[in-house]
This record gives sequence, C-alpha cells and structure tokens, in this order.
Amino acid sequence: MPTLVKITEDGRRLEVRGLAICLDGKLEAFDLTEVKSHPNQRAILKVLPEATHMAGRVVLTREEADIATAALKNVEAEILASPVAINERFRIAAMRKARDEGIE
Repeated sequence: MPTLVKITEDGRRLEVRGLAICLDGKLEAFDLTEVKSHPNQRAILKVLPEATHMAGRVVLTREEADIATAALKNVEAEILASPVAINERFRIAAMRKARDEGIE
C-alpha cells in the first residue's frame, strides 16, 4: 500500500512504495538526502527556504521528510520480520560462522 508523501505543484503524487520513493508511479529515489549536504543547497533553499530534504529531484519540508522516513522504516521493519528474511539472516550467519571456522 503506497504512502502519500505529497502532491507536487503540478499535481503529481510523491509516494513511498515498498523501499522506493516514486513520483507519479515512477522510481525517484531509494532514500532522502539532507539539503544541508546537497551540492545545490543554495539553489534549493532559494526556491523553498523551508526545505530540509530531497527525494531525488523533489524538495521536501521537515513534515514531508518525516512521512517518507516513517513509511520507509515501516516497510523495512515488515520485510525484516518476514519468515523469509529471518531464514536468510540465519543462513548468512551460519555461512559466516562456517567461514570463520575454516569450513567452506
């Protein structure tokens, strides 16, 4: 179930779908970038002074970034709690232990 983060000025929907942030249904980003560490920080803040994050090409305010971050964390938690993911973590741990003990 997609989580709506915002609707852009031109009417496109920015949503979290699974582990991706999508703009109008197309992949935009997998994570958020803080504006303070973005190479175009000055230009971004000139257009939207209250911007705190970027999702690909889309500028986000603190509230919008919080929505996206929470949605991504919820999906990640659901994935990590799935039986398949749990089995995979055990499999990887067993392989690492065997490798550390010299068993290939």
